[in-house]
Amino acid sequence: MSGKDVLDTAQKQLKEVVQKLDIDEGLYKILAAPKRQLKVNFPIVFDNGEVEVFEGYRVQHNTSRGPTKGGIRFHPDVDMEETTALAMWMTWKCAVANIPYGGAKGSVKVNPKRLSKREVEKVTRRFTNEISILFGEREDIPAPDVGTNAQVMAWIMDTASMQKGHTVPGIVTGKPLILGGSEGRVEATGRGVIVTAEEGAKIHNMSLHGAKVVVQGFGNVGSVAARLAQDNGATVVGVSDARGGIYNPKGLDVHELYYKYSGRDGGIRNYKEAEQVSNEELLELDCDILIPAALSSQITHKNADKIKARMIVEGANGPTTPDADKILNDKGVLVVPDILANSGGVVVSYFEWVQDLAHFFWEENEVNNKLARIMRASFASVVEMMHEKDCSMREAALMIGVQRVTQATVLRGIFP
Repeated sequence: MSGKDVLDTAQKQLKEVVQKLDIDEGLYKILAAPKRQLKVNFPIVFDNGEVEVFEGYRVQHNTSRGPTKGGIRFHPDVDMEETTALAMWMTWKCAVANIPYGGAKGSVKVNPKRLSKREVEKVTRRFTNEISILFGEREDIPAPDVGTNAQVMAWIMDTASMQKGHTVPGIVTGKPLILGGSEGRVEATGRGVIVTAEEGAKIHNMSLHGAKVVVQGFGNVGSVAARLAQDNGATVVGVSDARGGIYNPKGLDVHELYYKYSGRDGGIRNYKEAEQVSNEELLELDCDILIPAALSSQITHKNADKIKARMIVEGANGPTTPDADKILNDKGVLVVPDILANSGGVVVSYFEWVQDLAHFFWEENEVNNKLARIMRASFASVVEMMHEKDCSMREAALMIGVQRVTQATVLRGIFP
């Protein structure tokens, strides 16, 4: 799916929710339009002396509820449209979690796997310099996303600090602990996915303990979710990474997969006690809970009817298309939407930001307990809206997010 298609999906979702909430046309125009979009082109000198020019973006969607927050992704297929859609979804995600942020997103059209570490650092620092006119610890706070990590965040913080003349740890989240990162941040998104999976299982009169789970994607989110699912008594029968998937109906040893196979040559498909399946086949495996934690638009009208899971918990952003949503809803499959299910990352990013501003840090159990409390409260509010409006969880979550941003916009008024 192209960036334009992703943006069309986000806009279509918003339009439908606005109509159901009876929000007037003027407010809809405010909600639909990103506040700022910045496109930059910048040169980098490779290790071999060659010069390449890269294209990057930073989009701030809405600031009605506070400074903007959102990840930075390095991926060859990003564009302005996709970045804008992701920024919009971040606005609703922050509002559903009821944390004081608006949504933002940044991206660079690059494949970091083809660059040396030094070249990735150059791309990071130069991109940071180009977008620095937009972000700051009270204005716009980046975080890791696809293709970026704690080291990239450290380079962003250092570059921004050099410009400011003093260390500004709160200007970015997802940093290494020693530089002002938060305990529990690395696992936060995956942990939040499992908290919502536990809550969603109750709706289907299931328990995570004993449930069969399939996880598409074995990066940060998917691997953490798979490990925590297993730790909570679930049987993880299938997982996949970029190369493909593996399946064993009796269960996989997820911890062994993560520590012995993930990230190495051949990856998880070298695991012997499983049969190999494609990423497409993995989605259609027999299971109770499916966690798509890879890229967007993985579940479409082409495969939605073949999915056997009773519940889908979206670890990735936008893994289910609107057409697929309708099919799954008709089948009685509960879809816990991305803006609720994977909001654990931004919740703990918020915790990290608060700790950085206060220069006072919390223990990991405190972070995890606060995260679980917010995730469960958010889930409960979405379920309440779902029953009140007789709609899907995605529609309910979007309604809550849009409603809260609308209320903030009305209360603040329109300047001048």
